[in-house]
Amino acid sequence: MNDTPVALITGGGSGIGAAVARRLLAAGHRVTVTGRTERRLRDFAEGLGDPEALTTVVGDAASYDDIRHAVDRTRTAYGRLDTVVANAGIATHDSVAEGDPAGWSEMVLTNVLGPALLIRASVDALKETRGRIVLVGSVAGFVNTPGNLYGATKWAVTGLAENTRRQVTEFGVGVTLIAPGRVETPFWDGCGSLPPGHLLTADQIADSVVWAIRQPAGVDVNTVVVRPLGQPN
Repeated sequence: MNDTPVALITGGGSGIGAAVARRLLAAGHRVTVTGRTERRLRDFAEGLGDPEALTTVVGDAASYDDIRHAVDRTRTAYGRLDTVVANAGIATHDSVAEGDPAGWSEMVLTNVLGPALLIRASVDALKETRGRIVLVGSVAGFVNTPGNLYGATKWAVTGLAENTRRQVTEFGVGVTLIAPGRVETPFWDGCGSLPPGHLLTADQIADSVVWAIRQPAGVDVNTVVVRPLGQPN
């Protein structure tokens, strides 16, 4: 088995996931990124010069078959798996009292079921390498906002991170929840504009993810909340 570490990132073709992939590739990792759009994944790979250390896999984060396929592809290509990053997520930017329920099922499945499926599909491989699970949550998973169903999905991710840690820590597998505040990413496209005030960049959140991944053996960083200065909630 090649000792070079290997990471699998869901929703890795843009935003925070793409920034994490770039950071890990630059640090010498081998990386698989998944996404639902082949064109976006191809553009991402071509933008990096199609590095040999990068594999792209089209798939839905809320499909267990797709996630198992991505894990299998990664292990076949690289012989191991050290880190998984559950980054794929969507928001409907509406409320439970006034929103359109048509988009809620996809959001709940992607944001809540998706990370759980990634954990289930990868945990055996991570036990072998004593690797790490990173879940990308949100400040919205700690702070209540009126009617915010997206926030409720991130509260679920917050709970999933600790529940998972309590189960897998005995196997030497670490679990880290990264909870960003407002970040300038395509997440806001559905709102029509960015929120006011200072925003973090995807690269700044990626720095936190990579910092957690590169902790020394035996150190388990569990919760990292990263807000831009000036965000009060």
